[in-house]
Amino acid sequence: MIKLWKKSLAAQFIGLMLAALIISQALAFLISWDERTMALRAAAKSEFFSRGASITRLVELIPPQIRAQALYASETNYSKIWLTDEEPEKASAWRLQAVGQLSRQLENFVDLSKQVDWTAPSKPQLPDPREVARENTDEEWASPPPILWNLPQPAKFTYFDRRRGFGLAVQLSDGRWLNFASYQENTGRWWNSKSLTSVGLTALILALIGVFIASRISRPLRNLARSAEALGRGENLPPIPEGGPGEIRRTAEAFNRMQSRLHRFVEDRTKMLAAIGHDLRTPLTSLRLRAEFVKDQETQQKMLSTIDEIQAMTEAAIAFARGESTVEETRDIELDALIGSICDDQSDLGHPVNYMEAGQTPYRCRPDGLRRAVRNVVENAVRYGGEAKVFIRHTATTVDIVVEDRGPGIPKAMREKVFAPFFRLEASRNKDTGGIGLGLSIARAIVRQHGGDISFLCGERGMQTIISLPREGIVDPVPLHQGHGWKLTRTPASSQTAGIPGKIASPSRRSA
Repeated sequence: MIKLWKKSLAAQFIGLMLAALIISQALAFLISWDERTMALRAAAKSEFFSRGASITRLVELIPPQIRAQALYASETNYSKIWLTDEEPEKASAWRLQAVGQLSRQLENFVDLSKQVDWTAPSKPQLPDPREVARENTDEEWASPPPILWNLPQPAKFTYFDRRRGFGLAVQLSDGRWLNFASYQENTGRWWNSKSLTSVGLTALILALIGVFIASRISRPLRNLARSAEALGRGENLPPIPEGGPGEIRRTAEAFNRMQSRLHRFVEDRTKMLAAIGHDLRTPLTSLRLRAEFVKDQETQQKMLSTIDEIQAMTEAAIAFARGESTVEETRDIELDALIGSICDDQSDLGHPVNYMEAGQTPYRCRPDGLRRAVRNVVENAVRYGGEAKVFIRHTATTVDIVVEDRGPGIPKAMREKVFAPFFRLEASRNKDTGGIGLGLSIARAIVRQHGGDISFLCGERGMQTIISLPREGIVDPVPLHQGHGWKLTRTPASSQTAGIPGKIASPSRRSA
């Protein structure tokens, strides 16, 4: 649930709306409940004094022998009336006596609470005598205000059980004292079925509205994220829909403009370099013709060799800058079959290349460009390391194509420089032994166009070149497998290298 809250905008939006609803409803209920409680207590107090005055008048008018029956008939389930000969002195002692009187059961009581929609219980909630003894200990008898008691009989009033109960003692004309006690704890709950149903329906309506609003906000953002990821992998995408709220629409418009500018930049650069390459062919051809007239054979061969090298470097630079893989359509392939075919081709050429087969890995990429990048890395491993062992490894964030050799490795200070165009570690300028110096540059450019990177991992018995591709390209993700760790120290090729663990777990190996 916490992960969903952190990752989902819709979950956060709906959760905040429901939290606002609950807080606002709780505050409204607390305010209204406090006002309702005060109003109910004021009404109960007024009704208590009115009832006490009426019963006092009645007792003064009827004969003494029927007073007890009249008082018993006037009692209710939550109020009791009794006569005493002595004046109640201590309010605390009278409160305990009132609790005992309130516990008396009424005869012939008819309970209608089961037949009507009333939340009050059929039995009164009596105060706890221990609570009554502890509460209101500092309050003694008080004279009721004239607005509540306008009879000539002397009377005194007190509270008990934290002002939830009322007590009244009235001196009759014959000297006896008429005592009233009333206590009603439960005045109805606000969390009854009606209020809970109201809150539930309100929450459901707000949740549905929140889902609708959040989906309108998050859907364009999800489309934008997918398009940005695909653009980062070099895919040619149609413009994303420019709809939704103003902020989302402006973001989509900015993304489409950025994508269009990137495409125009690549096209303009390609056209410019193609024109340069075309223009260079004319002077190179002219130099080649002039070299044919050189009589010294040794000088002529050196000139022709230099012209050939310049032409090869020019063609390679144009191909590198053109970025042929960027115009290739992205499609689903079997990555294991692609890597296996590259290794088979190298083996057929007599190169010591072994491939440790892995499980099927459907991957979405530009296969020709990726093939070129892997082939360049494998050829470098064979040329400088004597052999190449290739396998595919899955990590939490990447799909790695690992090329292992047994060569001396690349010095730490040179691991970034080897990606520079025309840079070669091989000291001679012989292209047959050291190449032109664009292999790793082209390979990293292609891999980065797929959203990945290349890094080196050096150990005691050789070096590994790791082509890391993002897992987002996997068509049908495969489960991760743990393997045996290799004691190697990783050194990233650049700060942008990501997803390369400190220890490598290789799959089960089978030589191709």
